Amino acid sequence: MDAGSFSFSLSSGKVRSRRPLQEHILPRNPPSRQTQGDRFIPDRSSMDFDMAHYLLTEGRKEKENTSMCSPSKEAYRKCLASTLLNNPTRILAFKSKPPAPNQGIFNEVCSSDTATPHFPKSAKPRRYIPQRTLDAPDLVDDYYLNLLDWGSNNVLSIALGNTVYLWDASDGSTSELMTVDDETGPITSVRWAPDGRHIAVGLNNSEVQLWDSATTRLLRTLRGGHRSRVGALAWNNHVLTTGGMDGLIVNNDVRVRSHVVETYRGHQQEVCGLKWSGSGQQLASGGNDNLIHIWDRSTAMSSGGPNQWLHRFEEHTAAVKALAWCPFQSNLLASGGGGSDRCIKFWNTHTGACLNSVDTGSQVCALLWNKSERELLSSHGFTQNQLILWKYPSMVKVAELTGHTSRVLFLAQSPDGCTVASAAGDETLRFWNVFGTPELLKPASKASANVGPFTSVSRIR
Repeated sequence: MDAGSFSFSLSSGKVRSRRPLQEHILPRNPPSRQTQGDRFIPDRSSMDFDMAHYLLTEGRKEKENTSMCSPSKEAYRKCLASTLLNNPTRILAFKSKPPAPNQGIFNEVCSSDTATPHFPKSAKPRRYIPQRTLDAPDLVDDYYLNLLDWGSNNVLSIALGNTVYLWDASDGSTSELMTVDDETGPITSVRWAPDGRHIAVGLNNSEVQLWDSATTRLLRTLRGGHRSRVGALAWNNHVLTTGGMDGLIVNNDVRVRSHVVETYRGHQQEVCGLKWSGSGQQLASGGNDNLIHIWDRSTAMSSGGPNQWLHRFEEHTAAVKALAWCPFQSNLLASGGGGSDRCIKFWNTHTGACLNSVDTGSQVCALLWNKSERELLSSHGFTQNQLILWKYPSMVKVAELTGHTSRVLFLAQSPDGCTVASAAGDETLRFWNVFGTPELLKPASKASANVGPFTSVSRIR
C-alpha cells in the first residue's frame, strides 16, 4: 500500500485509511533512531573486540607490573590469596555432602539418548490467538447500533457511515454494496439472511432495505413498521425481525407484499438487542429501558395477542444490547448490561430463573458462545476496551485480548465458529482466532444451497 493512502489525525490519535477494510499498518520508527543505536544496548558493529580484550588482560597486567606496591598492600594481598585460593572448598561450599538429585521426570527423559521421551499428562495448552487489523474509517461509535455481521458464505459486512462494505474472508477482497444519502443515513444495522447471499440493512429514517449481495441489487424496501431508526435486526428463516428506537419489535415476512405480520410491544425505549433461539421459537429482546423480554411465537399466535411476552427480566441496571443463546443448551440465554451494570447474567428461559450473575467490571457490548467448547466471549468498553474469554459455567477467565483503544462495540463469528471479528470506536476491525482451529467442513449440498427466504424472490413486488 502506498504511503499516500493514509492520513494522520493528531487530535484523535487515529490512523485513517482512505480505503476501508485495508490492512492497518502502524507507523514505523524513523531511520535516525535505528542508526543512532541505544545507549544501554551495545552495537556489535562499532566495537573493537581485539582492543577490548587487550585492555582487559595485557594492558592491565603491564600497568600493574609498572606500579610499585607498598609493603602493607603486598602483605595483605598474600594473606588474601592464601585464605581464598589455597582452600577453595570454603567458597560456596556445603557444610555437608550435597544431597543426591531426585529421580524425577528430567532424569527419566535424559537418561538415554535413544529412549523415547515420556512426559506426564498436562493441561490442555492455550490456543494461539493471532491478530489481524483492518481500517474501518467512519465507523459510528454508538452503543445501540449493530453494524457488523458475518454471513454463512464467509463474507463479512460492516457499515461505515452511509456505506455498507463487504469483505470476503476467503481472498481478502473488498467491495461496496450500497450507499445512502445523508437524509436517509447513517446506516444503523446490518444482518445477513441465512442463505449468506441476501442482507438486510436498517436505516436512520425507519426503513429497512433488502439487498442481493451477488448482484448488488436492491430487492425491496420495508416501510411502515417503525417511526424512527432501526438499530437491531434478526432473521428467523423467511421472517426478518426489526427493533427500533420507538420501542417496537416487528416481524416482517419478506415473501409477501404486506410484510408486517406481528408487532411486539413491551419496551418503553429503544430496542438495541434481538436474537432468535436456535429452534426459532423464542425471541430475546433487550432495550435501553434495562429490560429483557422473551417472546414465544407459539404462545403469541395461540393467544391471538403478540403483546404478551413469556418472560420479563428486570435485573439489569443499564441498557441490554448483548444477547447470546447457548448452542449446547437450548433454554440458556446470556445477557450483558451497559456501563452502570457491567454484569453478564444467565437465564433459564423455560422457568424464567436467573442462574448466575458475574460482574465484569466494565461495560458489556457484545457476547458470543463457542460452538464447540463450553466457553463465552465478551467484549467491553471503559476502561480496558478488551475481549474476555470465559469458561462456562465456572466463569473463570481463559484469556484476555487487548489491542483496541476504544470500546469494542461489535462482534461477529465466522461460519466455522473459530474466528471472531471485533469492531471498535477506534475505527479498526480486528480478527482473533480465539475459538480454536477449524475442522474440515462438509460441502453443502445443492438442494440445501437453493433453500432460503429469497428462493422465490422474483415474485416479490
